[in-house]
Amino acid sequence: MATDKLNGNLRPMIPEPTLRRLPWYLAYISLLRSQNVGYVSSTAIGKAINVDSSQIAKDLSVLNIKGKTRIGYEVNALEAAIKNFLGFTASHRAVMMGVGSLGAALIADRGLQRFGLDIVAGFDTDPSIIGNTIKGVPVFDTVELKPRLKSYDAGIGIVAVPVERAQEAADMLMDAGVHALWNFTPFRIAVKPGIVIENTSIYANLAVMYSRLSACEASEKEKS
Repeated sequence: MATDKLNGNLRPMIPEPTLRRLPWYLAYISLLRSQNVGYVSSTAIGKAINVDSSQIAKDLSVLNIKGKTRIGYEVNALEAAIKNFLGFTASHRAVMMGVGSLGAALIADRGLQRFGLDIVAGFDTDPSIIGNTIKGVPVFDTVELKPRLKSYDAGIGIVAVPVERAQEAADMLMDAGVHALWNFTPFRIAVKPGIVIENTSIYANLAVMYSRLSACEASEKEKS
């Protein structure tokens, strides 16, 4: 059986679709906790976020937390279990490569710390940006990446550079010693063995949305 590690312990390898759904559940459960709701059923979660309740129950079974018959899951315990399972309760240090509008916005979004991501430094080649601080986070010249990365003990590199610089920036981060890349560019970065990469393409999401919007508009025109 394939396994991965969480907090030093082996656990079954979780399917990626499940990992992508768990934050949806967490967002709704956190909302319930803020409203002082004590218990919630998988059926109630499903109705709220439009996911089949049987799928939710299956996904939540990986947490080893059991719901009570006719009552459901204890909200506070379920929220804590999901946060811990997803690694949101641990601190993961990251550096930002590219401190333009997107990179600066991500650094300024200190809400990411609530999910365990601590951006400790930014790196850029623009003299007008180097030496600045954003919400207390310093911005350095990219030539300082390797020694700074070591001193900050950061294992994640976030890539938010222009597309033509994406592979170069990723190579610098990997050579400096990061273990994971979060890629915000539309370029498909090639990584070394053992490097984790997650691609978040805003442009791809826009393309899908525009395509669906066009289909909806076309359908409405046919009806009229």
